[in-house]
Amino acid sequence: MDSDHNTPPQGASVGSLLSTVMQEITSLVRNETELAKAEVSEKTHQAMITLAAIAVAGAVLLGGFLTLLAALVFMLNEVLPPDMTPWLSAIIVGVVVSVIGIVMLKSGLAKLQARNLVPDRTLHSLQADRELAREHRHNVKEELK
Repeated sequence: MDSDHNTPPQGASVGSLLSTVMQEITSLVRNETELAKAEVSEKTHQAMITLAAIAVAGAVLLGGFLTLLAALVFMLNEVLPPDMTPWLSAIIVGVVVSVIGIVMLKSGLAKLQARNLVPDRTLHSLQADRELAREHRHNVKEELK
């Protein structure tokens, strides 16, 4: 933030200094609020796109996957000894597919962790503003002496 545009002249009164400080604080809060709104909106949009991509990918994969699973059950039934019942093939395939599904789900959820949604630029800007306010307070105290 550039605060030089409202710098009062040397020897300005305490009232004008306080007025300038209040105007700058008001402007700062307004600007930081707008930045936070924009950044949160951007992060929310990114999360929604990620969720939509996961949902669409899941729907497309489901159709093909179910067909492949049925084929795998039939194939496994042919490979197993003839005295085994056909449902054993379905159970084996179901367990393997469930483990794969859990791994995929955890991967998708990892992308939605809260740390990926933190408004980093706003936090950095607020830290810089805090430092600027401290400097400003120090300068005002020095001028009041």
